[in-house]
Amino acid sequence: NGAICIQPCSPSFHGETRFVCEDRKWQMLSDACASLDVQSLFQVKMLLCTYFGPWHGKPGYGAKPFGVGNQNCQADFSCIIPDILSSPAIPGNIADIVELLKKISLLLSENVTRGKMQSYSRIANHILNSSIISNWVFVKDRSAGSILLDSVNLFAGKLLLGNGSESIQEPFIATKGYSIHRNTSAKSFDFSMEFNSTSNITGNVVIPEEELLRLPRASKAISVAFPTLGAILETNQSDPAFVNGMVLSVSLPEELQNILLTFEKLNKLEQVGAQCVGWHLAERRWDPGACELRAHNVTAVVCVCAHRRRTYRSFSILMAPAAPRSSLLDFITRVGLGLSILSLVLCLVIEAVVWHHVTKTEITYMRHFCLVNIAASLLVADVLFILAAIVHNTALNYQLCVAATFFLHFFYLALFFWMFTLGLLILYGLLLIFLKITRSVFLAAAFSIGYGCPLVISILTVAITEPKKGYLRSGACWLNWYETKALLAFVVPALSIIAMNLIVVVVVVVKTGRSSVGEGCKSQDLSSMIRVSKNLALLTPLLGLTWGFGLATIIDSHSLAFHIVFALLNAFQGFFILLFGTLLDRK
Repeated sequence: NGAICIQPCSPSFHGETRFVCEDRKWQMLSDACASLDVQSLFQVKMLLCTYFGPWHGKPGYGAKPFGVGNQNCQADFSCIIPDILSSPAIPGNIADIVELLKKISLLLSENVTRGKMQSYSRIANHILNSSIISNWVFVKDRSAGSILLDSVNLFAGKLLLGNGSESIQEPFIATKGYSIHRNTSAKSFDFSMEFNSTSNITGNVVIPEEELLRLPRASKAISVAFPTLGAILETNQSDPAFVNGMVLSVSLPEELQNILLTFEKLNKLEQVGAQCVGWHLAERRWDPGACELRAHNVTAVVCVCAHRRRTYRSFSILMAPAAPRSSLLDFITRVGLGLSILSLVLCLVIEAVVWHHVTKTEITYMRHFCLVNIAASLLVADVLFILAAIVHNTALNYQLCVAATFFLHFFYLALFFWMFTLGLLILYGLLLIFLKITRSVFLAAAFSIGYGCPLVISILTVAITEPKKGYLRSGACWLNWYETKALLAFVVPALSIIAMNLIVVVVVVVKTGRSSVGEGCKSQDLSSMIRVSKNLALLTPLLGLTWGFGLATIIDSHSLAFHIVFALLNAFQGFFILLFGTLLDRK
């Protein structure tokens, strides 16, 4: 009878798939099982509904319908719901249900009625329940979450809207749709859904009124919300980023390009940064280039995202542990930068006043020339640091943020390369006593190193990363790290120069401390120690060695103590340059 024909499609029966049945319809079913590589009873029943209508068993042999009393199985898939909901959401069943939903989306997504969408949502809801999310870890196909997302978006996009709107809600998947046209006011999709047994989470999608004016004709907008899917989709990031809100999908006419999304945070701790992202359909990864962060507070994030039907349909927010926020750290930064800016201005004024008195020899001219350029570069960089923060927090202008980041990158690099030039000059004075270089040669070499190298690095960085929207990081006007690693264009030169200047300091300490070795005079030993200490105090801020402590904040980014020490050493660098480079200079 019909049941025997079904069994070869079931994983519990290892028999011949193709065989002859008395009825041609059952032969068609057998062929369909073989050609579609059906792996579960769910899919067998779906084929029955699709090909033959709501009956089970071979005609004439006491056939009974699936779901007694339900004659609309083919119309709304109701015949397979009881079996699916009664099955445990173990990894094997999850994979089968994902595959089933994919086939329904590809083969049966024409004229998606409310009944079809309700049944589809109930099936998806079964494997999105927060209590079984951990089982997804053991699903063999790592792209199963992405396949599920694509399938739901495809099916929901075909939803028919009765009376101009539709709303279908399950605990872990919700679908809403509206009819829209150019004269419609801004449309908003509001979702409030269960995340787990103890908490809810909200999300909002807004189609701005100016976007609706692009519509040439009446159309529809569909949005789907997933409170738990973010935990399934892999971030594909090397950093510890994780999805910290619901996933919101939209299906819009191609004319609509930008939408506004608001995500409530799951983790509302202050020390996590926010990044707006879109799910790249082809590459199956979160892409920050799809969105721009508009506003960010402790509880929620507002994003502006580009809707592209072939690329970006689903959006969320990523969170990554950031530097710990502290009122003490903010206070140190503000006071240190303010004092540094005043100290650097005073340093440059003093240098201008006494310039002719302290640059009478070639070596003193070169030293003070380097000092002036170090002070000038740090002064401009500190001012730009403050302006970049103002631009990000108030103007929210992308182009201004790019410009601020470019010049900030350039002048901080210039600071390091001028400190490197000063280090080379010190080595020249200690080791190459009899080699004389002219002032013109020095100036040409110093400008090439001090400003030429930073300019080349800064231009290459923005030229390579900005076309892919990977130049800026989310949450600040500064170089990106998580996606394009643009920050390496600052970190690598800076750390390399710190390492080289550290060698210079070691050479200076050895040279200045050598005279007292073996002489056995305590007064000379003390004098030598004082001389070495003075040189260390003088060279540490001038050669940028304090920036090396930044490695500690990278190794342990959560340590508030490391961040406070780093801020103390570097926010006050301008004051240290004035003190050790100018005020303590006897000339």
